Parts: sequence; structure tokens; C-alpha cells
Amino acid sequence: MATFAPDALRALMADVFIKSNVAPDIAGVVADALLRAEADGISSHGVARVPPYAEQAMNGKVDGHARPTITRSAQAVVDVDSHIGFAFPAIRAGLDAAAEFVGETGIAAVSIKHSHHFGVAGHHVEDAASRGLVALAFSNTPAAIAPWGGKTALYGTNPIAFASPRTDGRPPLVIDLSVSTVARGKVVLAAKKGEAIPDDWALDAEGNITTDADAALVGSMAPLGGRSAGAKGAALGLMVELLCGALTGSNFGYQGSSFFEPTGAPPAIGHLILLMDPRAFGGGAGFAARSEEMFAEILKQEGTRLPGDSRLAKRAAAPGGITIPDALADDLTARAGV
Repeated sequence: MATFAPDALRALMADVFIKSNVAPDIAGVVADALLRAEADGISSHGVARVPPYAEQAMNGKVDGHARPTITRSAQAVVDVDSHIGFAFPAIRAGLDAAAEFVGETGIAAVSIKHSHHFGVAGHHVEDAASRGLVALAFSNTPAAIAPWGGKTALYGTNPIAFASPRTDGRPPLVIDLSVSTVARGKVVLAAKKGEAIPDDWALDAEGNITTDADAALVGSMAPLGGRSAGAKGAALGLMVELLCGALTGSNFGYQGSSFFEPTGAPPAIGHLILLMDPRAFGGGAGFAARSEEMFAEILKQEGTRLPGDSRLAKRAAAPGGITIPDALADDLTARAGV
């Protein structure tokens, strides 16, 4: 394993992207997002994404020079076109635009189309909650989940995230989940390492339970709820497809190409982020304090914790160094030419 100071790892990732036909400022934004994921212990969305992102930029599957354009399409709606570029600049631009007026409208929707991998959904809503807002985020992804009772994947693993502000300078409460039992990136990592996966993660191409990561990648992911309640997870997957594919004017999961393959058509999927200013609602300015009452009741019970506590603990340790596999470190160094 190789250990890097966070700034050094960020610089290395940015160099890889710049060498891979990505504009320097966009390379920095993408590197920041991946470093943040790695620091939170979400390796499936962290540094391991650099090689596929870089190869896609080299091949034009994602446009490393695309600049998002913003239209205020209704009083409380921001429409962002990513223009087949990376998602992170588009998300940042959309959130900044919505933050300018959500205090007047009380609610704002950020619709992002023709985009790429959403990254860690929880980070986007966390940023909004850090501004005192309540936020919900959705993204569709390339097909990975079959409709309940079917065998052919149509829906993505489709992350859903929620965040709300807390009092006394505490980090926002963040809830982040996908509509699959686990994120598909975990299966991809297992396949690269030649490791078996748990038998409740995925199905093979015939719809059978599998522990073979490679078989899972050509099959489908198990929806949230597993064998007994997977219909609920599949229904949530359909909901997100409608919100992020149909509503934003982007591809559905079954139309979007892989986030991991270097060539092919751009994924061109969509994201939807909803922002709410608590002051416009019945709870008013007391929303965060009222929320703390619920959190206190949760924590009174032995063995409980709030969502995101383990992520925050890993983040606090990250300044001491971030460790990645030697093979990945060697790959990045070679791509950067250092």
C-alpha cells in the first residue's frame, strides 16, 4: 500500500487528468471530488475512478473541456446542461445558482442533464446543508438493476441522498444510499481484486444468486431489500429513472453507457437536487434545533449512532495520510509521467 499526503494525492490526480485532455481547472474540481470520497473511506468513488475517468476523457466519452450552461427555466428551477462533461462542475454551478434565490422562493430544484458520474451523492447535499438548507439529491446511472421479476437490467443503482443542517457548528446529518443492496463500484473493485462477493449483492445473467464478481457485472445488482423486499428497491429505482432521465431530459439507465469502459457513447445521464430553506416552512428558524431533539432520542438507545458518523471519523483521520493500493499508485504515477 502507498500512503500520500492529501495535497500530494490531489495534485497527482489533477496531473493525470490534465495529461488526459482535461482543462486544468476542471481537473482540479474532479480531483477534489475524488479526494473527498477517498478521505471519507468511500474508495469505490475515490481514487480508483481516476483511470476510467482519464481514459474516457482521452477518448471523448466525457468532454474534459465542457463548461456547464445554466438557465433559470422557472422561478424556482435551475436547468443545467453539462454538455457531456464531468458532473462535478455542473453540480457546483447549479447549487451556486440555486443558492442565490432559494431564500426568496423557499424551495429550489436543480435539474442537470447530459452528465456523467454523480460521485458521492451525500457530498452534494452536505454542501447544501452547510449553507443552512435541507437537500435531497437523486441521480440515475447506467443500467444495473432489473425490474422486479425480470432478468435484464434497466434501472441504474441510482443514488438517493438527504442532508440537513445541525446546530452548534456540527457537520450536517447526511443519509446516502443506492437503490441496490450495495454500490456497483464495490463489485467492480472485487472483480479487479479477484475476490468473491457476498451472496446477497448481485445476480448473474440468468437471474441466479452469485458470489462471482465477474458474473455479477454481466448480470444485475440485487435491489435494496434483497430477496424478501427487493420489489421496494426496484420501485425506487424506477422513481429515480423518471426524475433523472425523463424529467431532466437525459438518458435512462438502459440507454446510458458504462462509467468504467473507456470508449462508447457518453453516458448522458441526469441528476436532480432539491433544496429547501427551513425558514420558509412551519418549523421556521427552529428546524435545526428541533432536529437535535430527534437525534438525542436516537442516541439515548445503546448501540445507536447517527448516519454518517463512521464517514466523519475517517475524514478526521485523512489529514494524516491517505493509503491506496500500490498498483493504483503506480498507475497514476505512470499516467502523470512522474
